[in-house]
Formats: sequence, C-alpha cells, structure tokens
Amino acid sequence: MQYIYQRKDWPCFKWDASVLERQLAETSLELGKFLGRLHSIGFDVQSEAVCETLSAEILNSAAIEGERLNRDDVRSSVARRMEIVHAAAQGAVSYESEARAEMMLDATRNWDRPMTLERLFSWHAALFPTGYSGLVKIAVASLRDDADGPMCVVSRRGMLEKVHFIAPDAVRLGPEMTRFLDFVNEGGDVSPWLVKAAIVHLWFLTLHPFDDGNGRLARALTEYLLAKGEQSGMRFYSLSTQIQKEKNAYYEELERAQRGTLDVTPWVQWFLGCHLRAVKSAETRLSSILVKADFWREHASNAFTTNQRKMLNLLFDGFEGNLTSSKWAKICKVSQDTASREIRALVARNILLQKGQGRSTHYELLPSKKNSSLV
Repeated sequence: MQYIYQRKDWPCFKWDASVLERQLAETSLELGKFLGRLHSIGFDVQSEAVCETLSAEILNSAAIEGERLNRDDVRSSVARRMEIVHAAAQGAVSYESEARAEMMLDATRNWDRPMTLERLFSWHAALFPTGYSGLVKIAVASLRDDADGPMCVVSRRGMLEKVHFIAPDAVRLGPEMTRFLDFVNEGGDVSPWLVKAAIVHLWFLTLHPFDDGNGRLARALTEYLLAKGEQSGMRFYSLSTQIQKEKNAYYEELERAQRGTLDVTPWVQWFLGCHLRAVKSAETRLSSILVKADFWREHASNAFTTNQRKMLNLLFDGFEGNLTSSKWAKICKVSQDTASREIRALVARNILLQKGQGRSTHYELLPSKKNSSLV
C-alpha cells in the first residue's frame, strides 16, 4: 500500500477548482450571513458566544480522541482569560483546563502571528504537561524519534489490531516540517482559505510529527487558519464539535485521502461540507445564548442571590441531568433548607417550574416570554 507521502510528486497537492466552486460559494454565503447577524448583538453576548464556542472546541477535540475533560473546568478557564466573571466562577482551576484554554486562545486570538515549530511545541506541552500520555512516557515539545518503532495509527477490537496508517520515518520530519510551515505561513497559490485549511489539516496528520496529540494539534491548527481566513479571533462555530458528530466519516475520509493520490478534491469536499454543517449547527446553539441574554435583560432590575444567579446560568448553559434541591445544595455548598428556599423563591417568580413529586421532584426553566433567534 502506497501512502501519499511516498509519491514522487509529494507534497504537490492538487484539487479541481471547478468541482469545488459551487460548494465554496455556498459556504462563503452561509458564513457571511451567519457572521453578519452576529454584528447586531452586543459585545457581552458576543463574548459569551465565543466562550461557549472555544469551550466546545476544546472539549470535542479531546472527545474525538476518547479523552474526557471536565466541561465546567474548561469553560471556567476560557472565561477567566476572557474576563467573563460569572462564568469563570463556575468551575475549578486545573492545570489541564488552563493549559488547553491557553493553547486555544493562542491559536485563535493570535492568528496574525506566524506559525513556528516552537509554537507547536508549546501547544504540545499544554496537551501533556506531565510528560505522559496515560501511563506511557512520551517525548514532549519535540518531534518524534521513532525509538520504539514506526509511528502507526491503529484501532483495536478485542484482540484484533488494524493498522490504518503508517507515518513517514522520523528522520524526514526536520525538512518536512520546514516545508509544511512554509506552506502554512505563505500558502503558495492557494487562494480559497478554506481549501488551505483542509490541506493543512490533512498534511499535518499525514506527517504525524509527535508521539501523541497529533489530532488535537491538527484541529487547533485548523482553528488558527479559520481565524486567519476570517481575519478575526472571535470564533462563533466549532469545527471539532461537528467532527465529533461525524467521527466515523472523518476517520474514513482521512484514511482514504492518505492512501490516495495528491489530488485531494474529495477530501476538500468533505471538509467544506463539515465546515458548512458546523456553521449551521452553531446558529441553534447561539440562539440559546441569546435567550439567556434576553432573560438577564428582562430581569436586570430584579434581585437574585449569588447562588440563584449561578444556578440559573448553569441551567442556561446546559445543566446535565435534572436540577434537584440536593444538587443545588451540593453545587452551591449550602444546606438543603437554604437550597429549597432559594428554589421556591424562583418558582414563585415564575422563573423555575416544578416537575414531578416526592423523590422525583426536579425543576426546569420556564420558557422565556420571547424567543431570541439569529434568523
């Protein structure tokens, strides 16, 4: 089996512009309309949306690799760096979430800075602060050396192991990464920036330059290029969230492209489709943020306790499971009586609705008097 990096014309990627023309036009139109709507909302709501988007990007990029991060901790770390006070207080401080937030904000906010090997090393160190991937010690902030054999991408089902991809020999990585970074920073004759982002994503995963974390770094690089293409660090849609929904197709398309020719038109087509679906999905998610903003505007003159504000924000942000008085007491670190009293006050004000009876009693937000929408 020949991989694309073994071909004589590597890495001279080609694509059929006529095939991509309609898809690029549709994507550009939808993205323009979507970003245009966002200009009509206030800066505070925009900041909330960016915080939600970057948090989702970090969480889902990790989830694609089977890594589960704490949602509240990640969101708190992103919010802290964005100076969103109420959101920053909702999670614990952990080095892991802090480092991931730092990496993602560097990728998106600093889109106008060139990409360097040292910058990639710093991102890699953020992914593996202990020098271990699980129980395995890995080389951190340095290119792989293949000391333990060739770099292979494998999947396992029971005792069976399937090799999906074998990366280039480590001795090639020095000059390969130089050529790759030259393309990232200059781009040659690639004019549609989404095409460039698709190629960079595939190229980086084909080189697989690190012992571990290559998928997460490839997606961070993609966010960097999307921000550069839009010339804005304000991210309102998450590509990794969409990829997580389409994970099987994602891996199938990558494997097909890595075993194909240097004509990457089919891979770019899939990438553009995934990007468009990510933009459309973001409209629904951002509508919920606007509902939250409407609520706080509607109740701007009303008094709430600190705990009530905290729990209402958690409900708007997607509280996992049902809200009960015992969960309220645990999260807010108050007595059951205090939790019940604060909840009853919100029920009396027609903000929360009681559902169920006895042990099944739980509470939900009452629908807003008006529905916000980006449409």
